[in-house]
Amino acid sequence: MSKNKVGKFRLLGILEGSSLLLLLFIAMPLKYWAGFPEAVTVVGSLHGALFTVYCLGILYITLTVRWPFIYSILAFIVAFIPFGNFVLDGRLKKFETA
Repeated sequence: MSKNKVGKFRLLGILEGSSLLLLLFIAMPLKYWAGFPEAVTVVGSLHGALFTVYCLGILYITLTVRWPFIYSILAFIVAFIPFGNFVLDGRLKKFETA
């Protein structure tokens, strides 16, 4: 990852996307199949904090890099889709090198 603003945002997106996957595919099954609800409490809190920072990152990157507003909308939408941030990361990689 690059050390510029878009590179840092890409890293933040990967972290947020990974926390969503952990929540959906590890913590939720542990809660409902193994009777371990604490997993959702811990991973859910971590994901919530990362999502909040990610949303602030969208605002920051929109204002500083001045990328098209549609990128901001898409960045917000993909945060709700499993593996969405990983797809967005590929597109941002192209934007970063341009």
